[in-house]
Amino acid sequence: MDRPEETGVRILNRPVQYLKGVGPQRAELLARLGITTVKDVLFYFPRDYFDLTDYREITFLEEGKVQSVEGVVAAVECRTFPNGRSVLTVGITGKGGFLRGVWFNQPYLREQFQVGQRVVFSGKPRRAGLLWEMFHPMVQRLGEEEQPQRGLLPLYSLTQGLEQWELRRIVRAALEVGLPWVEDVFPEDYRQKHALLPIQEALRFIHFPPDATSLEKARRRFVYQELLVLQLALAIRRCQQQSFRKAPVLRVTREIDKRIRRLFPFEFTPGQNQAIAEICEDLAKPVPMLRLLHGDVGSGKTVVAAYAMLLAVAHGYQTALMTPTEVLARQHMATFERLLAHSRVRRVLLTGGLSPRERATVLAQIAAGEADLVIGTQALIQEDVQFHRLGLVIIDEQHKFGVRQRAALKASGEDPHYLVMSATPIPRTLTLTLFGDLDVSTIRDAPPGRQRVHTFLAEPDKRGQWWEFFREKLREGRQGYVVTPVIEESDELDLVSLEQAFESLANGELEAFRLGLMHGRLPAEQKQAIMHAFRTGEIQVLVCTSVIEVGIDVPNATLMAIENPERFGLAQLHQLRGRVSRGRYPGYCCLFPGPDLSEQARKRLEAFVRTTDGFELAEVDFALRGPGEIFGTRQHGFPPLRVADLTRDYAVLVEARRDAQQIVAADPGLANPQWALLRRQVLARYGKALDLAEVA
Repeated sequence: MDRPEETGVRILNRPVQYLKGVGPQRAELLARLGITTVKDVLFYFPRDYFDLTDYREITFLEEGKVQSVEGVVAAVECRTFPNGRSVLTVGITGKGGFLRGVWFNQPYLREQFQVGQRVVFSGKPRRAGLLWEMFHPMVQRLGEEEQPQRGLLPLYSLTQGLEQWELRRIVRAALEVGLPWVEDVFPEDYRQKHALLPIQEALRFIHFPPDATSLEKARRRFVYQELLVLQLALAIRRCQQQSFRKAPVLRVTREIDKRIRRLFPFEFTPGQNQAIAEICEDLAKPVPMLRLLHGDVGSGKTVVAAYAMLLAVAHGYQTALMTPTEVLARQHMATFERLLAHSRVRRVLLTGGLSPRERATVLAQIAAGEADLVIGTQALIQEDVQFHRLGLVIIDEQHKFGVRQRAALKASGEDPHYLVMSATPIPRTLTLTLFGDLDVSTIRDAPPGRQRVHTFLAEPDKRGQWWEFFREKLREGRQGYVVTPVIEESDELDLVSLEQAFESLANGELEAFRLGLMHGRLPAEQKQAIMHAFRTGEIQVLVCTSVIEVGIDVPNATLMAIENPERFGLAQLHQLRGRVSRGRYPGYCCLFPGPDLSEQARKRLEAFVRTTDGFELAEVDFALRGPGEIFGTRQHGFPPLRVADLTRDYAVLVEARRDAQQIVAADPGLANPQWALLRRQVLARYGKALDLAEVA
């Protein structure tokens, strides 16, 4: 005889086709939605709800609000016009008058209405002379004694061939059969302490809430659970990375600090000093540092990274600096050559663009410990790269890498410390999710002398004025960028292409100046040659794509025109603008949007013009575009959130993070039997994405 839990598992895993009202054909349709078992039905939540709480007599109807009216069908008329279009009108009489339902181009609905039939129309009424009418109302057809449905009616995502009423009926059947067997992942005392509905009540209310309060309680239960599972996964990952691994102890002494600071011809900012102090505290521990360093464009993150690297070198360890592109790797190399010109730090570059002979030489230097600082792309994590004594890994532009790539650089015997950097200010919500297993250091101040950038959103008739100003600055000796979103012209997209812009400017507004062309498809050597020519002033204007978004440091370049800026995210625009605020002259950035600018795009661009604060822009971008698009979080191996909305549910996220950290601090492996179901969820959902070891 089955134990009760075995019976429950069997019922919840029963194929959906055996549910009442399903059968093989509907089961095939449900499979398209990812629904194959009774349990899948229970956890297939509505995408929205139709409000059936406001029932009115016709006399008391108001425009613009969803209301429901009960009545009797008095007239049905379907007219078809010569062009094939049709209008169906159904008039109902109820308390207080007459209401007309109107459907366009749905003549087949005519058969569903009979004079004398009891119905409920739900929708937003509007006045049509003396009458009230509703366009495409939702209809309930009532039997003689049947009461109309009230409350909030669930609306599910569907597939062709499946209607809302059918899916609602299937959900009701699944609740009846499966609900008693759903186990709660939370112990009762934990639920009560955190004001969470029991799972069975929450499931009933998420599907068929009697009112808005019940729905909110059910939704909060599932949002909290989803975010807690994520935060537990991040806390466990962090615990595993630090508890079971040893890293070199790299303490800073007064003498080492003095030697490092002597290499820099300037004082560090308070923000840089604070970040250095936090990093030094981590490096002095025998467990791997896991820290994110982010700040605004030009806040001096590279200097902080250089300090950490020099501290590692002072203790006889190597540092690896990994970047997403070869252009950025070479730019970092040039920056460190300049910063470390008076030091004895041995520096090498390892990228995919090296010849086999050059690569072999560099690999031999790394393995022999003859390279203190190794700068490179993902070429650094290939199997033939063997470090002699790796103490610190710095990953730049962390959001361009997948979660699991963070720990790809291994050391023999000891694990290195990790410092990940982002030149893009990160919205606070993403620092708790995408980077939730890291401590965070934030640099908010800019180095003294940093010039502000004047930003303009230009209408088409201002182009001539802008290019006159652009030419004037070039004659004064400045340089500039012209950025476009695409390389080649396209029939499908009405965008200014790189080729168009270059040809138009070279034969028009900027024909008297030296122009260069730069994009991501060029061979590495060609990119390098172009950047060298731009740095030395041989090229005055670089016509380019967003390939110059990060790492390009040409202080004399103070001008930037961006074509079709609506095609870029705010974070990307902010990075681009950061290229023209790097010297002693003020910068100027002008945006030329396309003709079909949407309202949302205009809001983004107006926010960009209004502020140069990258942190403020990051929050605006997050609110307008959501997390998926900003850093491509969907490509980072994180399963998408099903219920939680990171913009709306920030307060719950903070609560779930705090609770997860407390749980893992007390029970790192969730070994207590009370967490068994929660632990199973964590491993099932995030075990692979976060490379979580199976814990006892």
